[in-house]
Amino acid sequence: MSSLTPPEHEHSAAIEEAARWIATTPDHAKPRPIIRAIQERFGISAIEACYAIREANLIRARAA
Repeated sequence: MSSLTPPEHEHSAAIEEAARWIATTPDHAKPRPIIRAIQERFGISAIEACYAIREANLIRARAA
């Protein structure tokens, strides 16, 4: 049995920071395209940017 977790469960500090930024920045203030902007701002890959967006959605849902 492997002790490794799937990549979708691994979160770096940069992903968490990006998620907080996405969740707290108003939509009109976010640059477009958002994936590219997140990659450049936080130094993460496109898939990690997608994970950050998913986490931001969870943060917003918990705050509602």
